[in-house]
Parts: sequence; structure tokens; C-alpha cells
Amino acid sequence: MTENRRFLLVRRPDGEPAPDDFELRSDPLPEIAEGQFLIRNRYASLDPAQRGWMSAADSYMPPIPLGDPVRATTIGIVEESRAEGFEKGQWVMGLNGIEEYSVGMVGGFTQPIDADAVPSVTNYLSLFGAVGMTAYFGFFDVCEPQEGDTVLVTGAAGAVGSIVGQLAKIKGCTAIGIAGGPEKCARLTERYGFDHAIDYRGKDADGIAAAIRDAAPDGVDIIFENVGGDILDGGLMCLKNGARIGLCGLISEYNAPQPVGARNLWQLIVHRASIRGLLVADYIDRFAEGAAAMGPWAAAGKIVIDEHVDEGIENAFDAFMRLFQGTNDGKMILKIG
Repeated sequence: MTENRRFLLVRRPDGEPAPDDFELRSDPLPEIAEGQFLIRNRYASLDPAQRGWMSAADSYMPPIPLGDPVRATTIGIVEESRAEGFEKGQWVMGLNGIEEYSVGMVGGFTQPIDADAVPSVTNYLSLFGAVGMTAYFGFFDVCEPQEGDTVLVTGAAGAVGSIVGQLAKIKGCTAIGIAGGPEKCARLTERYGFDHAIDYRGKDADGIAAAIRDAAPDGVDIIFENVGGDILDGGLMCLKNGARIGLCGLISEYNAPQPVGARNLWQLIVHRASIRGLLVADYIDRFAEGAAAMGPWAAAGKIVIDEHVDEGIENAFDAFMRLFQGTNDGKMILKIG
């Protein structure tokens, strides 16, 4: 009998996730009922948000139940179907688990995709998936850029941040990126077209603020925030009047054993600035709009996307931890099989 290897959450992480928080287990292949289909997952998206889903605290999605596979956006092929609209051999994408086989159903999150419409089917986990749509709608709808704006992107070498910087250049803005280490900073300017790159390593909030002022003496109009902590605090000290902050993520704080928060929010008062959280789930019904805009830009070389693919479900933990160690080079994807 074919078995189903599954990457399970068995203990809620306390601070940084540890290998013992997870278990790789083989279970019998699930059976499908009428209206269901069996997916053989090929790729899973690894994202910082998954760390939040591992905690017990309620969020925009319920916590992952202990003993369940780690929740992830997956791409796979229909292996067997008893559901209208889903045929054997069809590529599909949905919110499933990090496991070799998942059960989908009509009316669920899993939908067919056209693998021939993109250079690589994994692009549905990067530019044409939640990553690209977060960048597109987070930048244009939430941050409301105007030509000539100065845009600061934190976590700029990451999957979302790298796209935001390129969108800023398409819009006619000055793009400043913050990343960790000289290699990533070089990639910001040489590959993604940022005007300035700032290495946050070895800098506290004051040092980060000083580096931002060197790049933008008049301040910044927009911050696209992915990191939080000292990096957000440094950016808050460099706002122009009326600045807009799109709060996409706080990756530096996800593994903190004690709650942490920004100390310089008073700058929002000083500069009559605004901060707004963004969640890509609010734009699902507009994904086609975002893809239609970014597809031609990508085809023309105005947007480049990097994907970092690690292979093997047995390497799921190490691949996931790359997100917090900064050792991934592009959108982090696990090739399950």
C-alpha cells in the first residue's frame, strides 16, 4: 500500500522552532468520498506566516491543531477524483498540508491551475501566487504610491520585498532596500534595481535610521514593512509628513520568547503618518487583475523573481528555518516529490 508521509506539528514552539516540535510520519493513503479528489502534492510554499499558525494564539487563521500537518499552500496533481471539475492528471493549487497526499473537495480552497501558462509551475507559489499578490496589492492599494515617492522596503531581499522594490521602480519611485549581508545588498541593486541598499547587520535602530537618512536625506514617503523590531523603529525616525506604512510582516519578532513592539510609533503623530496592516486574503477575488498587470512586466524583464527550492519532505524543517536564518535566496519552496 502506498503511504503518505506527513510533516506534523506535535508541539507548539516556544521561541524559535526546534526539530522536536515536528514529526515526519507515514500514514495510510487517505480514501476519498463522493465530491472529493486526491492530490499528490509536488511543491509546498514555506512562509514566515506559518510560524504564527503554529502558536496557540488566534489570528486571521486558526492555529494548526497539534498532530496535524503544517498548513501550507501546495501545488500538486490530481491522482484520483470523485469530484466534478477535477480530473486525474490535472494540476491544482490550494491550502493543504506539508504531506505527500492531500484530500480536496469541491467548494474548498483547491483550484485548478494551468501549468503551461507560466515558465515554471512553481511560479504559482511566487510571482503569480500569494507572494506576488501581496506585493502588488500591498504596494498599490495599501501604500498608494505616487511617482517620485521615496520607498523604503524592509526584508527587501525576500520574496515579497524584492518584488515591491521592482514595482516601486516601475511606478517611478526611488527604492531603498534593507537586507542582511553584503551579498543580499548587492542583489538588491544589481538584480532587482533598487537605488540604495542598507545592510542592517551590526546596526541598532539609531544606526539603521542614520543609514536611511544617508540614502534619503529628506525622509521616506512609504515604508513597506516586513521585519519589525529595530528595523521598523529606525524607519519610523525617517518619515516625511503624510508618510504611509504598509505593515506586511514582523518576521524579526515571530520567534521572540517575550512580546516586543515598536518604540517609535509617536513619529506617526509627529508626521501625521498612517500605518495599515495588509492581508493578501482580502484580494483573492482580484488575483487575476494582479497577474494580468505583472505578467507583461515579467515578460519584459521589468520584474525578476528568484525561487529557492529545497527537495524532500524529510528536509522540511531545515528548509523552513532558512526563512529565519536568512539563508534562502528567493521565495522558499519545498519540493515534496
